[in-house]
Amino acid sequence: MASTSSFSPMALVVALVLVLGTSTCHAARRLADDTAPAAAPAAIPAIPAVPKPTIPAVPAVTVPPMPAVPAVTLPPMPAVTVPAVPAMPAVPGAALPPLPAAVVPAVPKVTLPPIPGMPKVTLPPMPSVSIPGMPTTPFLAPPPKA
Repeated sequence: MASTSSFSPMALVVALVLVLGTSTCHAARRLADDTAPAAAPAAIPAIPAVPKPTIPAVPAVTVPPMPAVPAVTLPPMPAVTVPAVPAMPAVPGAALPPLPAAVVPAVPKVTLPPIPGMPKVTLPPMPSVSIPGMPTTPFLAPPPKA
């Protein structure tokens, strides 16, 4: 687990060394000194004016008035009588046989042997690596005790 947690900072350090160590500054200066200045870009032609189309006027239209809705009288609804629902007959009580008693087998008591502990492993000391231009930052928390 310790090697996994130190992998990402190590990858970051390696990436920074690669980025900061490989410089193309001198090549860029030589290239800038040896090449002729670029020609001025050609003028961009102006966009021609587009004439606006003429929109014909909408003619005024007179709409005929809406006819009146005639009043309608509906015949009266006939009275509806709902017949009464007959009562449910009583269900005779049925005698059920008694349920047999459930027999649950007893679970024997078992003691498990103790689980052996993890063996103590001592790691060799980590060599200190100093990178020029990179300040060393201390750990925020102490390492976990095994």
